[in-house]
Amino acid sequence: MFKSKPNKLALAISCGLLTLTGAAFAQQVDDEKEIIITERITADNEIEVIEVTGFRRSLIESINQKRFADTVSEQLTADDLGGLPDVSMADALTRLPGISAVRTGGQAAEINIRGMSGGFISTTLNGREQVSTSGQRSVEFDQYPSELISNAAVYKSPKVSLIEGGVAGTVELKTASPLKNEKTHAFTVNARGMFNDLAGDIPDAASSGHRFSVSYQGKFFDDSVGVALGYARLFQPSATTQFVGLAYSKSKDVDNIENDSGGPEDCPECEYIGEGFELQHKGGEETRDGFVATLEWQPTDNFNLKFDGFYSKFDSEEFARGYRVKLEGDQAAISNPIIENNAVIGGSFNRTSNSSTRIEIVNDDNTDYDEVKSLGLNADWDITERLNMNVDLSYSSATSEFRNGLIWALVAEDANADSPNFDNNVSINYLLNGLNLPDVGLNQADAFTDLNRVMVSKYGIYPYINKDEVSAVRLDFKYQLENDVFSSIEVGARYSEREYSNDRSVFEYGSDSGFNLLEPPLNITEDMATVVNWQGDFSYFPSYLALDQDAVLNAWFPNGIPQPVQTWGPTAGGVVNGAGRGEGNTDWTLKESGQVFEDIFAVYIMANIDTEIGGLPVTGNIGVRMVDTKQSATSLQDVGGDIELGAQNITDEVGLVNNRYLPTVISNSYIDYLPQMNLNFKLTDNDQIRIAAAKVMSRPNIDRLASNSSVNINKVITENGSFAEVSGNARNSPHLKPFYANQYDLSYEKYFVDTDGSFVAAVFYKDIESAGIITQTISEYDFAGNGLVVPDEFIDPLSGVPLTIRNGNFETAFNDDKGGYIKGIEVAYTQIFSFLPELWSGLGFTASYSHTKSEIQQISKLGAQNLPISLPGLSENVIQTTVFWEYQGFETRVNVRYRDAFVSEQVAVEAQTVNYDDEMIIDYQASYQINENFGAVFQINNVTDEPTKSYFGFEAQTGTLQYFGRQFFLGLTYAL
Repeated sequence: MFKSKPNKLALAISCGLLTLTGAAFAQQVDDEKEIIITERITADNEIEVIEVTGFRRSLIESINQKRFADTVSEQLTADDLGGLPDVSMADALTRLPGISAVRTGGQAAEINIRGMSGGFISTTLNGREQVSTSGQRSVEFDQYPSELISNAAVYKSPKVSLIEGGVAGTVELKTASPLKNEKTHAFTVNARGMFNDLAGDIPDAASSGHRFSVSYQGKFFDDSVGVALGYARLFQPSATTQFVGLAYSKSKDVDNIENDSGGPEDCPECEYIGEGFELQHKGGEETRDGFVATLEWQPTDNFNLKFDGFYSKFDSEEFARGYRVKLEGDQAAISNPIIENNAVIGGSFNRTSNSSTRIEIVNDDNTDYDEVKSLGLNADWDITERLNMNVDLSYSSATSEFRNGLIWALVAEDANADSPNFDNNVSINYLLNGLNLPDVGLNQADAFTDLNRVMVSKYGIYPYINKDEVSAVRLDFKYQLENDVFSSIEVGARYSEREYSNDRSVFEYGSDSGFNLLEPPLNITEDMATVVNWQGDFSYFPSYLALDQDAVLNAWFPNGIPQPVQTWGPTAGGVVNGAGRGEGNTDWTLKESGQVFEDIFAVYIMANIDTEIGGLPVTGNIGVRMVDTKQSATSLQDVGGDIELGAQNITDEVGLVNNRYLPTVISNSYIDYLPQMNLNFKLTDNDQIRIAAAKVMSRPNIDRLASNSSVNINKVITENGSFAEVSGNARNSPHLKPFYANQYDLSYEKYFVDTDGSFVAAVFYKDIESAGIITQTISEYDFAGNGLVVPDEFIDPLSGVPLTIRNGNFETAFNDDKGGYIKGIEVAYTQIFSFLPELWSGLGFTASYSHTKSEIQQISKLGAQNLPISLPGLSENVIQTTVFWEYQGFETRVNVRYRDAFVSEQVAVEAQTVNYDDEMIIDYQASYQINENFGAVFQINNVTDEPTKSYFGFEAQTGTLQYFGRQFFLGLTYAL
């Protein structure tokens, strides 16, 4: 039986509810929500109504939506999204207070809210949960074209009617509702050409692209039927020059100092050594096609039926060319090491007979095909004047097919020899320069462009296919009350089923550390290769050969290019029917493939408040949400081929049979109660204070709920006899629980009377119970009780005597119990100088500043090196401002976004957690309304070509140095 007791937050909210029950009736403010104009008193005391358009109108609408919202929130409107240089919703959202973005390939993708990363953010579209192409919880907002979204809100304090899941906050995206459109028919076309100024430095990189969108909204049959259709296309080049430092996962005593103790536990006298580094040109093309459709029917005033659909397909084809330096520092001969913070940041590394120190000429071709679908049917019915019922059916799916294809080449002594030999004379000299490019000297540099020396040595392809989908049904009721305290009561229920699957496969041929005699290297001919020289700040690095992947593969595999498969590999334990295709053990392709299931049932009750306390009007809500979660994952449990434990013959895609594993499903369930309260105190007509308190939760990333557990049983001999001990391990687990936090918000909001604008100051505090997932060893783990298969008895294979079975250690993913606080302040100011003379009446600005701190520190395990890091996504200071001026159809504005240093992941050979340096992004736009229908626009994204820079704990240990170039847009807009 589930048992719980009220926590301090629940008691505080209960006390607040009791206090409110003694208060009196207050005024209504709903009629004020439609303010979108300014009024000026003329000399004759007549009111002149001035319609506000463009960016000013969007600001005023956003201010009013925030002003009359019943939670702490930030708002964006359609005009705002359509007018600024936003390639996607990720860019648009970063202009809101307390919100920042992590750039991938120069584009904002994942957002952070109040210092917390995307995994702590819940995202909905038209009120419906959205799954992600990332294989995690965090939605990739670059999948959502800003042209197709009519409104966006970020809820920093929740209410119980919102879907649970956001410790950091909830992002709500909305598409158009045609029956609410002011015009009977509206038609818009937007076309812009695009140019990237870095692409010219990268051979074969495209430099030009385009954006195009068209939308229509119409009302028919006496405004009872509404139709909205939209299409948005983005074709953009991607261009990057980058240096990437690799993780410090090796260790060796290189300074020979006695009693040195800064190294890992098993070698305290050792210094940490990086795996190496990469120098690369990256280029490619990204194509995104987005569609939105809405059909709305309102036959009577009290009934509305709406179907809406959203579809986005984002295809990326990218090449990465250059070279990767692999130091293999624990075995290489090292001289003249330069050490800082007990890490080697420079020196001379020479290959030995025991090491694999080398330089790989890298030619990767990566493709990523992502697809997002969202469908919904909503019926809204005012059953009586007081009772409303809303029924919503929804489906959301995301598919990602990422293929990492690589062709690597090594330097030979003589590529034309009958049996070419790898050139073992490898000497690497380098010195990192922190957040600047390093000094590099490579003794094989002259051979990198020599067809008589370079040979293709390895081909590999590694597909990752993620599929994620959720189906849900939701039922909500709202009953209007005649009560001095509560204006209405809301109750509702939601049931959802989510299924996530991950499929891995592989094909590998050759070797990246030398030449494989059984899979020999390939001679490179002139038609396969192009010499590439570095430009700009990178121009001092050695040139290299860029390879044509198709030409190489057709020459290497004349009978057809092999395709990746899901296979055990012939040397995997349990394979019983001989060698199949390929060599080695690739059983990870099956072990890391699988499914996760998540069934959620939630109910809530919420009272909407409309009363007075001490003469002050008070509005808001109070309630509780109950969430029942059941989660499970498929598992291949290693039972050692024991048929009695359920071992089965499992055949892979090439016919290899493995009899070692039991396919099964491991399950877990839990119930949560989430009390929440929002109170808005109206001090004057233009001043108000908000108070909010809530218990919130975020579930672990969906891929972390997968099960890859293995269980072993071994005989243990002690002085008191022998027994059989069960032990095991798992990197992920369906037994992981959500992250919980109690959070509190207090804000003051002032809305200006004589002009358009507002001032908002807020403080927030989050008491987080758990902020991460760690690997933890649990002694005497209850294997059977947690769904793992354990035999009833174990027979000693030597004596044949049955042994007692005892539970031993289990190393598994576990919720970190070291939580802590996140606290901060936010200040936002918007001012439109409409009171100035006509020329300057269109001048204005909006700015925000947030300061966030946390006591939470985590340990980033980068191979041998453990580094303390802050909470991923947390920048102590985040600033954004937009300055604009409008006059007689001309509009210009500059947007600046700054964020302090933060922690996130960089992608090298594998994802690595690093510290990112602070960055400031500047965008510019100018537009002119030629006539009533036509407008022209010019914009520049990333005006200063701001790079991304990262490091491993200390700036001396360089992570990434990435330069993306500037994007220029020029286009026309037609509106009817």
